[in-house]
Amino acid sequence: MAGLAEALLELQQLTERLRRECPWDREQTARTVVPHTVEEAYEVADAALAGDDGKLLDELGDLLFQVYFLALLLSERDDGDLEAVARAVHEKLVRRHPHVFGDVEARTAGRVRENWERIKTSQEGREGVFHDVPELLPALLYARKVQRRAAAVNFEYPDAQDAFADLEDEVSELKAELARGAPPPETEPDRRQADELGDLLFAAVNVARRLNVDPELELRRAAQRFAERVEVAEALAAEAGENWRELPLERQDAYFDLAKESSR
Repeated sequence: MAGLAEALLELQQLTERLRRECPWDREQTARTVVPHTVEEAYEVADAALAGDDGKLLDELGDLLFQVYFLALLLSERDDGDLEAVARAVHEKLVRRHPHVFGDVEARTAGRVRENWERIKTSQEGREGVFHDVPELLPALLYARKVQRRAAAVNFEYPDAQDAFADLEDEVSELKAELARGAPPPETEPDRRQADELGDLLFAAVNVARRLNVDPELELRRAAQRFAERVEVAEALAAEAGENWRELPLERQDAYFDLAKESSR
């Protein structure tokens, strides 16, 4: 533990020195730093999902520095410091784990989450079903957060099959709207079609939540898989002496299917 304490103190001292002596660090505010914090959080997630422990170690360091820097900005405003941050989260974690530090029983992860929501309301004074849901979350995570809050008061489908049935209903409703035709490219969307598409996305997030899938990360991974497969399809076409970009859709799709098979 002495080594840990020493390393953390040295990082605090380094953060303070950079704030004093680096022109870039001196100019930063919470508003300018937070975009970097969000970016670092995504890079941590990417490394963790990729199973790259070396990269995860590196990215965790970058994210930890963001915490130190934002805490230092708090101390400059006399609104707290890194010690206050650490003590506050320690107190909160103990409070929200009465099944570990008290006599409350919670044998499943679901029961733990139920206890959390009850504690937030009864002990932390949070009011309303959707208290403290950050509106700046990415849309998919915002939708999941809203759904979790609704589920905390038992307003949700009983199981994943019912959630999927709702998704199918939303697909049918969007299809019905599309029967009127899609708007021309680069024009305003049809409001009713846009609303139905929003409902469809929201229902898809609900299915993801019931499957314990992070919709933001999985959509990102799906987009990355698609991009990689297109690049492989283009390469396969080139090996066959064809320009993939100039092929008709049917031939492009055939190479895309080959790319999918090669990645499995």
